[in-house]
Amino acid sequence: MELKKLFLKANNELEYGEVKVKSRRVVCKKCQKQIPVYKIRKNDFVCPECGHYFPVRARRRILMLTDKRSFIEHDRDLESINILRFPDYDEKLSLAKERSRENEGVICGVAAIGGYRACIFAMDANFMMGSMGAIVGEKITRLFEYATSMSLPVIGVTVSGGARMQEGMISLMQMSKVSAAVKRHSNNGNLYIALLTNPTTGGVDASFAMLGDITLAEPGARVGFAGPRVIEKSLNQELPKDFQKAERVLECGFVDLIVPRSRQKETLTAILRLHS
Repeated sequence: MELKKLFLKANNELEYGEVKVKSRRVVCKKCQKQIPVYKIRKNDFVCPECGHYFPVRARRRILMLTDKRSFIEHDRDLESINILRFPDYDEKLSLAKERSRENEGVICGVAAIGGYRACIFAMDANFMMGSMGAIVGEKITRLFEYATSMSLPVIGVTVSGGARMQEGMISLMQMSKVSAAVKRHSNNGNLYIALLTNPTTGGVDASFAMLGDITLAEPGARVGFAGPRVIEKSLNQELPKDFQKAERVLECGFVDLIVPRSRQKETLTAILRLHS
């Protein structure tokens, strides 16, 4: 008889640490059903009942797409400042840092994907809706410049409401700044894969999000420039139900492939293998 069988296991979760708490639940916005958190995590943050895609933090996204313990972060200490002295911007930055536990709205670095080395950046909707300010543009630009110097492909995961209004023209300048870095990266024969997630809108959609050599998207992701309500009021007519959805954008030729979350790493690995 094994020695460990002589001892009884603790009969509660606090004493017996190996038991995972499975009582915590969240309500799916689409099907309105209460789903245990562990089931959502196990299913790549997709509702197992209706297939609704839950938002994913940038750091979690990178872990899902890259090989284990291969990610090395770049420029983590860069932070935005209230250069225009915009009212309440300092407070909003502090709140965004607290909510997202990040210094800025994008995480950049180098990792391996399926054994292939690549640069990767992921935007974080928890930091002021992934808005693009001067530091977001600077971090992505630096990543493309590093990838160009090292002849590495770039994987970009976008989620954003657009340019950051609190930084005015400075935020709009990031559109051309990052686009120029993407062009230099491309001119050197390097690959850029954009993965559009919900939502990818505004100045990000109008610049580097749509400049990928290969453009992928998650199912149901909203992709567009202005919001549907703004467009509807401008046109003074009702918009189609699938307006700005990834499936419709695919039909219009702006997206190459819609990839379910469970197959994204596999798809990226296949593309990197073809272009290695």
